[in-house]
Amino acid sequence: MPSPRTAPADLGQLQARIREAAARGQVLQIQGQGSKQFYGGTLQGELLDLTLLPGLSGISAYEPSELVVTAKAATPLAELEALLAAQGQHLAFEPPRFEGRGTVGGMMAAGLSGPSRATQGSLRDHVLGLTMINGRGELLSFGGTVMKNVAGYDLPRLMCGGLGVLGVIVEVSLKVLPLPVARCTLRFDMPEAEALQQMNRWSGLPLPLRASAAWDGALVLELAGAERAVAAARRELGGELIPEDLAAGFWRGLRDHSDEFFVGAHRAVQGGAKLWRLSLPQTAPSLRIPGEQMIEWGGAQRWVTTPLPAAQLRELAAQAGGHATLFRALDKSDGVFSPLSAPLARIHRDLKTAFDPAGVFNRGRLYPDF
Repeated sequence: MPSPRTAPADLGQLQARIREAAARGQVLQIQGQGSKQFYGGTLQGELLDLTLLPGLSGISAYEPSELVVTAKAATPLAELEALLAAQGQHLAFEPPRFEGRGTVGGMMAAGLSGPSRATQGSLRDHVLGLTMINGRGELLSFGGTVMKNVAGYDLPRLMCGGLGVLGVIVEVSLKVLPLPVARCTLRFDMPEAEALQQMNRWSGLPLPLRASAAWDGALVLELAGAERAVAAARRELGGELIPEDLAAGFWRGLRDHSDEFFVGAHRAVQGGAKLWRLSLPQTAPSLRIPGEQMIEWGGAQRWVTTPLPAAQLRELAAQAGGHATLFRALDKSDGVFSPLSAPLARIHRDLKTAFDPAGVFNRGRLYPDF
């Protein structure tokens, strides 16, 4: 990396634009298809639209037998996933495709993973290498394109979920996995507290669990893997078997936030409520929070639509051993991400200074002061 098929003229143009912004003290707002503009702090600065640079889109390399793909930042997720599907492979961490959109760079910057994250790993676990442009206009490469090459792994992972505050992602190498041979979805009627207990108990058993969701008095499990393993687990667990077409639509809706829960959450947000994403220990008990709540990842991720003040909700999350992120809201004045301790804030600022000394990229998107 970078791939020789990345157009030098486009890269040179982009580097020059970044150097100019740094010299003028200008802020740039990095964007691909704009599918995640709602996420993070208030957008600032002049738009830097990567989709306008043809050299930043496309698949640079793909080795199905090596389970590795390298794609440029402005490549649509739909294009990448179609290529993988044709070879019976996929992005196992299931990045959300809001309204059917999204790019590889935006996927990296947001760092979000879908329903299978608890069993298949997060985006960060699947990143092998990355090329980026920093705030000085320098082209930097980290990591590699093979599983055994661990040099530089930490820096590509640092870009996952950084919301573009450290630099412009140019190209990414990712680990891909084969699609499961067999799948089935089971539904159980049970209250939230019992669903949490069952998810924790089943997670400790040798079952081919792939994803889980508990909401509105029901627990839904996805099993995936070898046919015999899935069939045996289905017999052991019981429950109601959901038809394959309905199940696929449900998990797709959960992944892309188009499911009934998220549709209702979006309406509530327009009415003044807030949609929170709580990251908690999987064994954390049921939380008494007014509003609607859905639980994923065996209890580790909890979506909450509530009018509860931010300070109270964050305190509840902290008491349970986790933290709360404001995912969607009309009013973000209380901050999107949990406040950092002094040592962590210093590390964040030092990293920002090292990669983007003039504060060119996505200012305020992660935290208000950098």
